[in-house]
Amino acid sequence: MTGKKWAFEDFIEGGSIALGSKLVTAEEIVEFAGEFDAQPMHLDEEAGRASILGGLSASGWHTCSMFMRLMCDGFLLDSTSQGSPGLDYVRWKKPVLAGDTLTGKSTVLAKRMSKSKPGLGFITVKSELSNQRGETVLELENTGMFLSRDAVGGA
Repeated sequence: MTGKKWAFEDFIEGGSIALGSKLVTAEEIVEFAGEFDAQPMHLDEEAGRASILGGLSASGWHTCSMFMRLMCDGFLLDSTSQGSPGLDYVRWKKPVLAGDTLTGKSTVLAKRMSKSKPGLGFITVKSELSNQRGETVLELENTGMFLSRDAVGGA
């Protein structure tokens, strides 16, 4: 794991990390829903328009999955990440419709070193996905576990 850009020390409280953007297609909404969340508003444009969502809509879990991909590409895959003990909360604020472009960011809320595992730190982030209109569609908070540079032998 040496040479990773993001180790525990690199996260700054109050700092934000841009996660990039993703265009959401009707095909991927239907594909994900067909396998994991087969509700009508996620499978059919007409059913989506007839629902309170206003159109073919990604399921909340699909939205979380898209967020996770952006987070992986944004920094996790180039980090000393050791996983996460879980989410503190997740909120689906607005529907994600076919054709939306989602942009993500994570803001570091807190960090602390483990008391029981030397070289391991905890980073708490609040993350958001927004659509092309600047509306927040997803908000979540979680803690990730990251090794320090010393723990992986990096400088």
